[in-house]
Amino acid sequence: MSDEQNGNGVPTPRDDSGEVIGVRKGMFGADNGGDTSGYGGLVRTVTLPGATSRPYGGWFDEVADELEGALEEQDLLPADAIEKTVVDRAELTFFIAREHLVQVARTLRDDPALRFELCTGVSGVHYLGDKGRELHAVYHLRSLTHGRLIRLEVSAPDSDPHIPSLVGVYPTNDWHERETYDFFGLIFDGHPALTRIMMPDDWQGFPQRKDYPLGGIAVEYKGAQIPAPDQRRSYS
Repeated sequence: MSDEQNGNGVPTPRDDSGEVIGVRKGMFGADNGGDTSGYGGLVRTVTLPGATSRPYGGWFDEVADELEGALEEQDLLPADAIEKTVVDRAELTFFIAREHLVQVARTLRDDPALRFELCTGVSGVHYLGDKGRELHAVYHLRSLTHGRLIRLEVSAPDSDPHIPSLVGVYPTNDWHERETYDFFGLIFDGHPALTRIMMPDDWQGFPQRKDYPLGGIAVEYKGAQIPAPDQRRSYS
């Protein structure tokens, strides 16, 4: 049985440490009558995990030591590049300052002791309560050489949604960055062709943001009009 599971095979809940950035009511956090899930009475906090203290355990310390040492060799202080390191549910995440993202990613790819050769994509997250860093980009890196998986996370404010593109380091990120831009409005500086990939070119707004309207948008499918979510049947 994994250390991250209890006797019933259910993942162990997070502890109370971390940063509470909001309280969510209902299944989707809607406050305008758009939540038709039937879970309107559900109340829970939105908590980001805090930094983890050493030792991290297993090979996590080896990766962290090698990354910090490699950055120092490039005259970059690890504390300037790595905002915090989090071990949560047996996964290792480095929170990286956006101005150092490309250098950190290239180091993780090229250093022989690290060799994270593959980035399996980038995902966007929008935390309305995380003031000054509302938009997050999450990268999943895999080392085929060492059989390891880690995560990088970078944040940017709604008012300045710019993050350096990693297409030059990981070319497979080309369409992943376009999709994240399309849905979240994150602008990946240096991307060779940052255009919408899912939504129409003239679409207004970014549908995966938490402040995007839940319902109220007319949708036509093969001539049939589909009611907006806030006009559909309610189960509460």
